[in-house]
Amino acid sequence: MSQPVAKVSLTGIKPTGEPHLGNLIGAIRPALQLAEQYDSVYFIADYHALTTVRDPELLRHYSRSVAATWVAAGLDPRRTTFYVQSDVPEIFELNWVMSCVTGKGLMNRAHAYKAARDRNVEAGEEPDAGVNMGLYNYPVLMAVDILIMESDVVPVGRDQVQHVEYAADIAGSFNHLYGKSYSFKIPKAVVPEVGTGQTLPGLDGRKMSKSYDNTIPLFLPENKLKKLVRRIPTDSTPVEDPKDPDGSPVFQILEQFAPPSAADVVADTRKRLEQGGMGWGELKNVLFEVLNTELTPLRERYDALMEPGSELDTMLAEGAEQARERAGRVLTSVRKAVGISK
Repeated sequence: MSQPVAKVSLTGIKPTGEPHLGNLIGAIRPALQLAEQYDSVYFIADYHALTTVRDPELLRHYSRSVAATWVAAGLDPRRTTFYVQSDVPEIFELNWVMSCVTGKGLMNRAHAYKAARDRNVEAGEEPDAGVNMGLYNYPVLMAVDILIMESDVVPVGRDQVQHVEYAADIAGSFNHLYGKSYSFKIPKAVVPEVGTGQTLPGLDGRKMSKSYDNTIPLFLPENKLKKLVRRIPTDSTPVEDPKDPDGSPVFQILEQFAPPSAADVVADTRKRLEQGGMGWGELKNVLFEVLNTELTPLRERYDALMEPGSELDTMLAEGAEQARERAGRVLTSVRKAVGISK
């Protein structure tokens, strides 16, 4: 009796900045858990980053940095297909095909494009000022990333669900026209349940985000990590007074980041804060120790992978070969379906 074919899960990572603690908690760990349930595919979306990153050296650094981060965090290239988007040229041929079956009206309603236009109108500018065609066509390329790997599910945050819905719509348009010859799978979004894809507070108490410049980078040297933790603002409640742990960004980071092995530390810290007698400075010391204990082995692995000629190059080359094999099968079928080849 044949084994059932595992469904495909796809995750794309846009290399537009240094990975931070919020990425690890909110995106990386939840996505890696899917590798245990699906035929998993992960890729570095370097062409997507061209809409905003204009420095070529920086783009190369970010692409390698993000790839090294995911491997350091636990991605196993032996169990998953892991590649850089630009190493799979089949994606960009299919991008043109799918652009030809996608309505402009659909693109007009894309969240990122509408947000850019709204900002321009509020500022008294022309609606499309500063909007490039990469931003406008972004949802088509993202749809192709999803469809060319025959993805069944795409794990995303709630604010990214529209991208998967667009991929389904674009696949539906193609299937309507050419479905007798070839049909794409219709992908579905997987949104983490509350409590699994955590939103980590940043240094200022808001959501940790590069946009707010309030992040804790994952791979800071130990001394810099300590200084950054000490900078997290707190109120002037005296040491001896009771405190609300849930109102403290320092404690929230501790609670969400601490591994199961540190559960007793978290519980004891909560109790001492609520009873009084523990100051914010001591709480920051506890947070630093937990962060540093967990991040040190990741930092060491990351630093080794970032070295020129490290095993990361082999991982990505082998992943690109696997991805091109997958993509090539789909593109061959699409070419025949649309009449480009026999």
